[in-house]
Amino acid sequence: MPSKREQVIEAVAGLVKQALPKATHYRNEEKAQTIPAGGHVNVEDGDPGDPEVTLNPTTWIYEHQIPVDVAANNSRTQTAETRLDTMMQAIGAAVAADRTLGGLCDYLQVTAAQTEGLTSEGAPTSRYGLITIVAVYGTTDPLN
Repeated sequence: MPSKREQVIEAVAGLVKQALPKATHYRNEEKAQTIPAGGHVNVEDGDPGDPEVTLNPTTWIYEHQIPVDVAANNSRTQTAETRLDTMMQAIGAAVAADRTLGGLCDYLQVTAAQTEGLTSEGAPTSRYGLITIVAVYGTTDPLN
């Protein structure tokens, strides 16, 4: 059985995939060189950070920061900025709809996005956004 950390990351990746079914999804990949028509999404493993430890029973409580890279191109009807914003809003709505990942974690939240242009000469106008999904969860073994 996967560790609690891995279960949370997989659940976040699944949540993002459901929110953006037309995008191409990856995990722990480099920034995309070309962006597919439906957009590009990459979920990183992130950093669980230093846990708070409670006793009786001993529990490690993490605020695991999971970066999610999102990228979009211009389309015939929307700018890259609008498409990227729509994609990030869909992720935010999915997080708001399931703040415990079906009971897997105590709380899930999303941070504000950092965005930048990705356009290179001769390529379609593209935008990139980095959001962080923070999953708060406890485990009785930091490696399980």
